[in-house]
Amino acid sequence: MGALKPVRRQFTAREAAERLGVTTRTVQRLMAEPREQYLARANSKREQVAALRAEGLSVRAIAEKLEISKSAAGRYVQEYEAQQKAA
Repeated sequence: MGALKPVRRQFTAREAAERLGVTTRTVQRLMAEPREQYLARANSKREQVAALRAEGLSVRAIAEKLEISKSAAGRYVQEYEAQQKAA
């Protein structure tokens, strides 16, 4: 099974903590994405970015296509290009 895109939250951990009467850290701990899922999703995104960059897409086009920020796409592209130079 592939990595799933996490659901965007409608409020911050601090707001949830205030509503529930618990600490912010408790909310963060309970709502956190498991590390294995996070890493699988991040690695999948890296592979997608590498494939799109190999096709010649710009950072902006990659960001739009994958629905990520330009800065995130830029970081992934930098990683990809560094790997290409090292190879």
